[in-house]
Order: sequence, then C-alpha cells, then structure tokens
Amino acid sequence: MTTATMPITTLPADWRDFFALTKPRVMRSVVLTGLCGMLAAPVHLPFVLGFTAILCIALAAGAAGALNQWYESDIDALMKRTAKRPLPAGKMDRETALHFGVGLGVFSVLLMGLAISLLAAALLAVSILFYVLIYTVGLKRLTPQNIVIGGAAGAFPPLIGWVAATGSISTLPLLMFAIIFLWTPPHSWALALLIRDDYAKGGVPMLPVVASAATTRWQMLFYAVLMAAAAVSPWALGLAGIAYGAVAAIGSAVFLGLTLWVVAARAGTPAEMKAERFLFAYSIGYILMIFISLAVDRLIA
Repeated sequence: MTTATMPITTLPADWRDFFALTKPRVMRSVVLTGLCGMLAAPVHLPFVLGFTAILCIALAAGAAGALNQWYESDIDALMKRTAKRPLPAGKMDRETALHFGVGLGVFSVLLMGLAISLLAAALLAVSILFYVLIYTVGLKRLTPQNIVIGGAAGAFPPLIGWVAATGSISTLPLLMFAIIFLWTPPHSWALALLIRDDYAKGGVPMLPVVASAATTRWQMLFYAVLMAAAAVSPWALGLAGIAYGAVAAIGSAVFLGLTLWVVAARAGTPAEMKAERFLFAYSIGYILMIFISLAVDRLIA
C-alpha cells in the first residue's frame, strides 16, 4: 500500500470540509441520473416520497465519497489533483471522516427502506458497498480494470430511482444501468490519459499507467461502441420514442467520432492531448443529455 506523510496538525473541520467529503460534483450526476430513472418509470411517486428517494440517493453517494476519501487519504496526499481534499490537507482526522461516511450511509439506507421500499433500500446499500468495498478497497490499487468493474457502482442510481417508483426491475432500467457502466471506461480513461503522471505518483494502476497509451485508446473505442449500442437500444426495442432515438443516435455518433480522433491523434504528452480533453468534456454532457432526453421522452409519451 502506498503511504504518505500526513499533516501532523489537524485543523478544525467546518461544514465545507464535510461537504467536500461527499464529492459534490459526482453527487450532482448521481442525483440527476437517479431522478431520470425515477421520471422514466411508468409510475410516479407523490412529490414528498419522490424527494425523499432522491435525497436518499444523494446521501448514499455522499457516504460512498466520504468513505472513499477516508480509505484513500494516503494516495490522495500524493496526487496533485486530490492533495487539497480535507484529509490530506489536514483539515479533518480520518476517524471523523469514517464516522461521517458510515453514519450517512446507514441513515440513507434506513430512510429509503422506511419511506420507500426494502428493494430500493437493498439496492442503495449494494451501491454503497460496491463502491467502497469492491472498487475502493478491492480493485482500485490492484488492477487496471478497476474502473471497468467499479463502474457498476455509478450505474446504480437510475436503477434505484426506477425501483423506488415501481417497486420492481424491468428491461429499461437495466439498459440505463448498462449505458452508464459502458460509458465509464472511455470517460475515465480520457481523464486518466491527461493525468497519467498523477496516478503513477499515487501508485494507482490505471490503464494508461500500466499499459501503453495506444492500448488505452483502443479499449476506449471498444467500450464506446458498446455504449453507443446500449444508448440506442431503448428506442430500438420500443421502450422510448423517435425523439430519444434521434438524440441517442446523433449524440453517440459524436462520441464515437471523438473517440476515433483520440485513437488517430496519438498524442504523447498531456499538453498535446486535445482530443482527450474534448472527449472528456463532451462525455460529461453526453451522459446528462442521454438521461434527460430519455426521461423527457417517457414523460411526454
């Protein structure tokens, strides 16, 4: 395990430090995809229950983020991108972060079970445990396929949102799960190519660290093709309308085009990686566009 010298003096943490522990940028995407999964469902919850379900998803995402930072505080201290987080910056002790993460996670699952359903609560618990135990503890430091398998953790929110509304699992939410699962590798590896040296310094075996940039780029294309197929599947299977189908087809074509640019560009240094920067930025808008358009398509159908 990679170790780092942590600050001796721990400053008093305030609400901003606890908020930073929840990874708010990640939480926003989790909330949006969870909400889209709920809105795409054929059954609509009363506002109070719907709000409660989304709140539970947000709290669970925050808990997973806090526990991730608790476990990875040593490598966070070594990486420029994460060195200013509350734990490596000495603004909070690890025990506080652990208690905060566990408490937030338990509360979110209990609230989901009491207010919504046991199945939704069970999936919420699985999503937290998968991210913390399977990805953070079990995979991230051990295998370059960490983000592939671990990507399942980020794919749970729309499935949970759907189950919160309907109480059951069907084909469409599984396709929504698949879209995020297959989107995660090209999205994450585009960033990993840009900050490869940071990951190497932290001892994280991301694919660009342990394999060539060319290998990484071809694997990005492989998953992008599968993602595009999954994205148009709701329309192809009659689960969404032509408006969604057009958005998914055009958006996915652009994604594939940018990924092909990444493969063809063969840039050697981060400063030269314009294609990777474009793909990473576009991938964020792409996944939000796909889920918002799917939810709107289902709402007006």
